[in-house]
Amino acid sequence: MAIKRALISVSDKSGVVEFARALAEAGVELISTGGTKSLLEREGVPVIGISDVTGFPEILDGRVKTLHPAVHSGLLAVRDNAAHQKQLEELGLSTIDLVIVNLYPFQQTIENPAVSYEDAIENIDIGGPTMLRSAAKNHAFVTVAVDASDYGTILEEVQANGDTSLTTRKRLAAKVFRHTASYDALIADYLCKQVGEEWPERLTVTYERVQTLRYGENPHQQAAFYRLPIAKQGSLVNAEQLHGKELSYNNINDANAALAVISEFEAPAVVAIKHMNPCGVGIGETIAEAYQKAYAADPTSIFGGIIAANRMIDEGTARSIAEIFLEIVIAPEFTPEALTILTQKKNIRLLRTGVAPSPANRTETRMLTSVDGGVLIQDQDIHAIDPSQLKVVTERQPTEAELNQLLLAWKVVKHVKSNAIVLVQDDMTVGVGAGQMNRVGAAKIAIEQAGAKAQGAVLASDAFFPLGDTMELAAQAGIKAVIQPGGSIRDEESIRVANEHGIAMVFTSVRHFKH
Repeated sequence: MAIKRALISVSDKSGVVEFARALAEAGVELISTGGTKSLLEREGVPVIGISDVTGFPEILDGRVKTLHPAVHSGLLAVRDNAAHQKQLEELGLSTIDLVIVNLYPFQQTIENPAVSYEDAIENIDIGGPTMLRSAAKNHAFVTVAVDASDYGTILEEVQANGDTSLTTRKRLAAKVFRHTASYDALIADYLCKQVGEEWPERLTVTYERVQTLRYGENPHQQAAFYRLPIAKQGSLVNAEQLHGKELSYNNINDANAALAVISEFEAPAVVAIKHMNPCGVGIGETIAEAYQKAYAADPTSIFGGIIAANRMIDEGTARSIAEIFLEIVIAPEFTPEALTILTQKKNIRLLRTGVAPSPANRTETRMLTSVDGGVLIQDQDIHAIDPSQLKVVTERQPTEAELNQLLLAWKVVKHVKSNAIVLVQDDMTVGVGAGQMNRVGAAKIAIEQAGAKAQGAVLASDAFFPLGDTMELAAQAGIKAVIQPGGSIRDEESIRVANEHGIAMVFTSVRHFKH
């Protein structure tokens, strides 16, 4: 069968004039609506209006124009069904063989923080999805395009054969239903937020593919990277890669973890990440000083890792970074001199976020974790401790300097895999114990890593001490202050050990498990 009639109605008019002109030259009759029709007429492309087909004017400010039997019978009629064809003939209706439609810009509309509810609702397309779904359902006979990138393929097949292949029509139909499903998911999400529906009975989510990946966590696993259609500024999906080969699955996971940690800090800070755990964190007067502290925190683990900074990378910092092998450097910006230095390293990836990650621009979002046959959803853990809510439970109060170090340790430990222990001194981590099956094991690792630097350091624990054994280890290592959630039925045992050794301890009443 040949394509004889096409209906064109697009909000995004990229490439549509050239496509329509080529179709007209191939003998296809063009039907169009509103602004698309006006554009084609101005460009000299022969076109008839939708009202000429329906015999009915566009009404209600354009809300109703294609919702008409003359349109949908032409799209849904089964071409080799004699009864369908007889009905069309009796009613004086004709088939439509090609639909080129894209939808009102709902996503772009709600991306504007100042958008009114009324404007958002007005940008919910009704006729467009209906035509797309009709055409896609009848893809055995009808070709449908929702994406300008498909115009070339359609035109090539029409010019060569007068019609598209069934394979092409199936592929385009699948794309249409993905597109309309995504469109409806955005609308559902927007309306849920408007009415405060936090946990709807059905969850509709949509993501856009950023890239396919060479493999997943391991070479035998396939993987791809997707983003939310409306992703927050400063997030990894909006980062610009300035240098280096494409990111791997593990790179993306680690880079995201680095941005999560660095967003805890207002002061100049650098975070080093290895296998999604912070192996070194430093803050300083300058980003160069912060980097030196992050490096000194664990010179072994940082090798081959990822670093994130919350300030521009300057020439001096870049020279220090260039002395070791790193997979990725993430920063709001790089000076030209820094880029010149770092781009000389072939294998390093440089990511520019444009926005400095900080507590001020963190937003409450949900985390999705796959389980077999389902998904777990929770709020992200962006809880920030209020120092005034800390409860000193020991005889000795922490000094102001110790309190500052405790707060730094607390910001870091929430991002370390549980069971987690973090030691801090002089505005840098000196020991990190991550992902152990018991808290004593995590403390031993952190203390061993710190070595002599444990003397006079502070300690943070992501959850309470079930026994006094972790405090005994801390006392033996020379720890001076501890921050932990509290809440164990044996808290008094830990408090007693702290008092015996003159250790100050504060409770947060907040737990930071991270699995």
